[in-house]
Amino acid sequence: MSVSESAAPAVVALGEVKAAIAAACREARRDPATVTLVAVSKTFATDMIAPVIAAGQSVFGENRVQEARAKWAPLRALHPGLELHMIGPLQSNKARDAVELFDVIHSLDRMSLAAELAKAVAKSGGRRCPRLLVEVNTGAEPQKAGVLATDVDAFLAAVRDRHGLVVEGLMCIPPVDEAPAPHFALTAKIAARNGLKTLSMGMSDDFAEAIRFGATHVRVGTAIFGARPAKAPGN
Repeated sequence: MSVSESAAPAVVALGEVKAAIAAACREARRDPATVTLVAVSKTFATDMIAPVIAAGQSVFGENRVQEARAKWAPLRALHPGLELHMIGPLQSNKARDAVELFDVIHSLDRMSLAAELAKAVAKSGGRRCPRLLVEVNTGAEPQKAGVLATDVDAFLAAVRDRHGLVVEGLMCIPPVDEAPAPHFALTAKIAARNGLKTLSMGMSDDFAEAIRFGATHVRVGTAIFGARPAKAPGN
């Protein structure tokens, strides 16, 4: 099977996901233009991603700095208008690389990371200043990254006051064994009281519901690219 043939299902699936987003927006009485599809390309090779870019997708999400750098340097050289989002946990020692590589970071979740991001932005002379989202651990899951819902307000204030960082929104990943709606509603409520407009909520199985609760960014991977290949090496 040729590369174009193996990638064809992803192009078809991309169209289906976009149609589903539009339908969810109609049901929620929202303009589809207010929802950004982040195609989660983590673990997929460039030969799978390139046809999706050719089909018009320009916003992509990755989980690991090292993998993203290797894949996206050549793709961005060919397609300079692409936008890259960091959606996975970010190690503090990779903050400088992340600032150089990503346009949006969804996973700010601790003060030590905020400090390193602020340093990296300063070292770039303001040339690089990714948009930042705070990850909220809405289910208080001990194995999961994110700021507890009860601590988000104080965390946002501290990030602003101590490090001068501007946070534009929140991200959440509901527990896999719970209905996502209450978690989306909680995240939206926290964002509203803090004047934040960006909500990164919803993945392949629940993005339509996330749109109903105000998601501005939905992170969809499997529904576009299919089952993931073996996990890539570490961050």
